[in-house]
Amino acid sequence: MHQHPQRTIDRARRMLDERVWPAVEHSATPLQITARRLAGEPEPFDQATAGPFEPFTPGSRWGEPWTTTWFRLQGAVPVGRAGAEPVVAVDLGFEGGPGFQSEGLAYRADGSILKGVQPRNHYVPIDDQLTMIDIYVEAAANPDLAAVAFRPTRLGDGIDVDGEPHYRFRRADLVLLDRDVEALAVDLDVLIGWAEQLRPDEPRRAKIIRSLGQACDLIDPQRIADSVPAARAELAPLLEQPATASAHRLAAVGHAHIDSAWLWPVRETVRKCTRTFSNVLSLIEDYPELRFACSQAQQYAWIEEQQPKLFARIAEAVAAGQFVPAGGMWVESDTNMPGGEALVRQFLYGKSYFADRFGVEPQEVWLPDSFGYSAALPQIAALAGYRWFLTQKLAWHPTNKFPHHTFWWEGIDGSRVFAHLPPVDSYLAELTPAELQHASTNFSDHAGAGTSLVPFGHGDGGGGPTRLMMERARRQADLEGAPPVEHLTPTEFFERAQADYSDAPTWVGELYMEAHRGTYTSQAAMKRGNRRAEHLLREAELWSASATLRTGADYPYDALDRCWKTVLLHQFHDILPGSSIAWVHREARAAYDSVLADLEQLIMTALTTLAGSGDTIVRFNAAPVPADGVPALGAAEGLAAGSEAPIVQRDDDRLIIDNRTLRMIIEPDGTISSLIDLRSARELVAEDARLADLVIHQDLPNAFDAWDLDAFYRGSATPIRSLDSLQVSESDGAVTVEVKRSFGSSSALQTITISPGSDRVDFAVDVDWQEREKLLKVVFGLDLRADESSAEIQFGHLRRPTHDNTTWDEAKFEICAQRWVHVGEPRFGVAVANDSTYGHSVRRIEQQAAGRPGTEIGLSLLRAPRYPDPDTDQGSHRARYSLITGAGIGDAVAAGLRLNLPVRRITGGAAPEPIVTVDGEGIVIEAIKLAEDRSGDLIVRLYESLGARTRGRLRWDIDGDRAEIVDLLERGSGTCDVVDHGVDVELRPFQILTVRISAPGVTR
Repeated sequence: MHQHPQRTIDRARRMLDERVWPAVEHSATPLQITARRLAGEPEPFDQATAGPFEPFTPGSRWGEPWTTTWFRLQGAVPVGRAGAEPVVAVDLGFEGGPGFQSEGLAYRADGSILKGVQPRNHYVPIDDQLTMIDIYVEAAANPDLAAVAFRPTRLGDGIDVDGEPHYRFRRADLVLLDRDVEALAVDLDVLIGWAEQLRPDEPRRAKIIRSLGQACDLIDPQRIADSVPAARAELAPLLEQPATASAHRLAAVGHAHIDSAWLWPVRETVRKCTRTFSNVLSLIEDYPELRFACSQAQQYAWIEEQQPKLFARIAEAVAAGQFVPAGGMWVESDTNMPGGEALVRQFLYGKSYFADRFGVEPQEVWLPDSFGYSAALPQIAALAGYRWFLTQKLAWHPTNKFPHHTFWWEGIDGSRVFAHLPPVDSYLAELTPAELQHASTNFSDHAGAGTSLVPFGHGDGGGGPTRLMMERARRQADLEGAPPVEHLTPTEFFERAQADYSDAPTWVGELYMEAHRGTYTSQAAMKRGNRRAEHLLREAELWSASATLRTGADYPYDALDRCWKTVLLHQFHDILPGSSIAWVHREARAAYDSVLADLEQLIMTALTTLAGSGDTIVRFNAAPVPADGVPALGAAEGLAAGSEAPIVQRDDDRLIIDNRTLRMIIEPDGTISSLIDLRSARELVAEDARLADLVIHQDLPNAFDAWDLDAFYRGSATPIRSLDSLQVSESDGAVTVEVKRSFGSSSALQTITISPGSDRVDFAVDVDWQEREKLLKVVFGLDLRADESSAEIQFGHLRRPTHDNTTWDEAKFEICAQRWVHVGEPRFGVAVANDSTYGHSVRRIEQQAAGRPGTEIGLSLLRAPRYPDPDTDQGSHRARYSLITGAGIGDAVAAGLRLNLPVRRITGGAAPEPIVTVDGEGIVIEAIKLAEDRSGDLIVRLYESLGARTRGRLRWDIDGDRAEIVDLLERGSGTCDVVDHGVDVELRPFQILTVRISAPGVTR
């Protein structure tokens, strides 16, 4: 009888979903349930299970937001169960898919971990020969914040013991599983999937549909188990047909993307890792072919500290090659906002941990979910021993489809890594036919490459790979019409892919993500805390190393290690970017406060030691450029004599300030309408524009509040010109103008400072921010034509267009910069430096009367998205920024360093000489520290900052006559010719160079 193809597919799908899958489980016997509710934070097993347990009835509600309930499940295991596998089925009240809701962890009565309990992964195995069941389930009532569809919610504030229970406990039963019926279900699942994916005119599809119909005829809905042999025999020939030799091949890598914080606090991430990793270890027992890639050394460290027995099992699986430490970073961090040295430490700390604990060194950078990738990353990765790079997030581009899936990625210095963007467009794949078909048809490099990677497994608390996924993989390992699936480690995939496609195309520069641009600005306290911590770490290492080498003081290895790991954790791609719940950011603010205080103490201890006793003011400059008369990386006594104070005049209520280098006019409303560089007699302010103009915008992105900033925000620009007061004062020869404004429910105090003879105007703004869904920018409208801007990135800078010639150009309406941006004409440039801002816009502006374009630089100061934290950035904030006139790139570099590393004053005796100096145009010292191996060796990291080849000489004023070039993990790669305590260096554009000076002693 002729069967309509779609009707047959629908019939088979219904048979599978309504009859066959339910028949896998039978003979359910309810277990006795008792429960203990914890009102506060989670407790360890011994403590939690020692308290009283009360009777609990299935169907009852449990779980106020973020609380924990322990359930004890008890009962007898039936005898005479031949052919069936007994398991405990637990349903905590799961709704929808995996992750983002209640989760559980099952323990034996002795406290050893069995596995996690999640949707689609809720069976708990029973030990062989067990006659009585006694299992504890630690159940976390995590609210489903994803279900609110990105609307404002208070569920992210913290534990709510007075809230309504969120979940209804459905069942805890002892059930028997029929694995033969399960096998039939997977056969049907795979073949139905391919019948849906293959083209209507493909003969293979017609054969599958015919067999599906015949299999359905053979299945007796009332006696499913008895129907298995005949139905599977009907389907078997179709599952035995091999794939074609030219089929695209897929490398299946088990994965469980676990955000180290996001819609849950860090403490819950630890438990998510515990549940997921225990699931993987359980699954490996039945599927030894599984290769599970897990990055983020921080997550392993949490397990090592809190679940040492589970960690020991992980170590065994790592040694067996099944549990694979991947990536090698401390966390899967953002790469736009962390400074250069912080990215170095992400790799240094991550790789060192994996080497120390497991004896492995990952060679792939594994960042599937970060929000764009710095053009400095290829060099940093290569110098840390990496060969490959993987991401998934570029698949999110809403405007321009990224043109490659396998390619060489080249950074600003010319370094390259072999990169892959999995065409499956997911890091949460389930190995369904639809996903595999998409991976094959979507792949853009078929002409030269034959393999792509598929990361599969439920993430963020979903439990990782499942038995169903593994069974799908087995059936699709070599299946006609499907891309063959093979389980590989990331290393095995990349080695094969690179050998297959070594002549892949090259992408040069940043991997800019055309989405999530708001993360450069959301949660300003994260940005301010990160920036300040990075620079205090630089100071703490420099002055501590100086104190050790000058006086023999102890170097604070352990304290610096703790501070660095705190900072690295908070660079995770949902913490520093500001896209987590309120709880996460509240804890992060406290963590930053603590680490900043610790670093200030380390710095003061070292400086006091260096300055010695006395009553002289000794000034210390941690910047690698001179500042206020203090040499780079050194100290000076006393204060330099000041120049004449700027002249202040009033003209028709306008304020005119002249410091003999600059002449500035401030209008009665407190805005800067003119700034003339007297050296070049050049007006900087564009027609009808202002400098440092506060502008507010509507900020209503179409999706992903905290993440996105949509281009249409620019259509609602409203300059804040209302004036509460304007005051002028003078201090130490500098003139400061204070402008107070009120707007909406907020207020701002902007200070404008101009110092004697300086080519720089300094600004600070203190904002009491009480707006919602608004964006606050400070804008500099410049009478300067620039087709491109230069923005500092890690270890260099990047040029980007200011025009909208192409959709690729237009998409970069908001860019990320580190400490400065620069625009310029051939003989005149302007830089804007900042102390805590990352989001910038640089665009052309039309000067109609002038008949020529100008350039506008905008710094994004504050946002007010309402999801996932409805009170984002409400409160007080401070930002500082400087405008430098007549500036080249070198001036911009120096200004950014000085602003972020201000000179310190200490009362003491002498001003010690710098322990390290360097000469050579454009050479910047990034870090001075003692080696991580605690040998006492001195590490000096420097780079070329201007984008030009240069020569220079590195000198050290300490004992130490041997030096070598080392990689970022401080391993030797070549000796240096040391002459008179120094080495000559030659650097390529933006090259990073790390020098290790062996076993230096106390100062000569």
